Amino acid sequence: MAAYILRRVMGAVLLLLVVSAVTFAIFFLVPRIGGQTADQLATQYVGKDANPESVAAIKQNLGLDQPVYVQYWDFIKGIVIGADYKFGPDATHCSAPCFGYSFKNHVEVWPQLQERIPVSFSLAVGAAVIWVVFGVTTGVISALRKGKPIDRIAMFIALSGVSLPIFFTGQILLALFVYEIPIWDSVDYVPFTENPAEWAWHLILPWVSLAFLFSALYARLTRAGMLETMGEDYIRTARAKGLKETTVVAKHGLRSALTPIVTIFGMDFGLLVGSAVLTETVFSLQGIGAYAIQSIQQNDLPIIMGVTMVAAFFIVFCNLIVDLVNAAIDPRVRYS
Repeated sequence: MAAYILRRVMGAVLLLLVVSAVTFAIFFLVPRIGGQTADQLATQYVGKDANPESVAAIKQNLGLDQPVYVQYWDFIKGIVIGADYKFGPDATHCSAPCFGYSFKNHVEVWPQLQERIPVSFSLAVGAAVIWVVFGVTTGVISALRKGKPIDRIAMFIALSGVSLPIFFTGQILLALFVYEIPIWDSVDYVPFTENPAEWAWHLILPWVSLAFLFSALYARLTRAGMLETMGEDYIRTARAKGLKETTVVAKHGLRSALTPIVTIFGMDFGLLVGSAVLTETVFSLQGIGAYAIQSIQQNDLPIIMGVTMVAAFFIVFCNLIVDLVNAAIDPRVRYS
């Protein structure tokens, strides 16, 4: 098991390096290949009132006059140990992980991301709890009652959930429970450390909107997995030995059916933490996804790169956890 964990951790680190290289190449190498010079690259970050002095300062500050491999090394070094920047005669240190300074407000990118990560993380955690509980429970019940009315009703709801986009269900929930029936006066973010009850209350609508989509998918996946698993020979053997039906379903049936569910959950959760763009936009939550859209509109390169790396980290980290959980659930995984 230790060797398996070590291999997966090394693979995750290597994958993050690949993501960083691709991200860096998109913003710095591809324009060079397209024929842009260092001065042209610097000019588009200065703005409309560009002059030779400001262009030269940006070019030196961003290291655009250096070879690409030197720029990439400085980029990685800044993430790991921080970087030093010069703004005119003054120099300042950007602490690790350093993604540079915003072109618009000239403040460090990482502290701005730190303010928004709890919003996206809270959104993902609450929705994930709801969709896993309801999705898996509904899938198990449907599989055990195959062809009966409860199965048909559950699958109809699941099909509706998969078919309806988040921006539609989110707007419906806002229209019903904020404007028509004002159960909630607003949807905003209250830090968990300040008031856990208010934190949960103000995020219920975004959680339900996200969970409706994902729980429908998980219900269908769980149902399909359980139907396949419950027909296996070892399930019949377990029943023949006189085990209780709840033990057969929970310990032998559901455990085998959970492997694909855990895999997909890791990808979905990591993606939501990194970029729940639609949900944050619909409910006006200032998370990482909304921040990414804003930075793209403003062509704020350091923020775009910072958001990309943070999102990649969460996705890779969640997939690493999934590998470890799958190895614990199914011993065949770690020996493969």
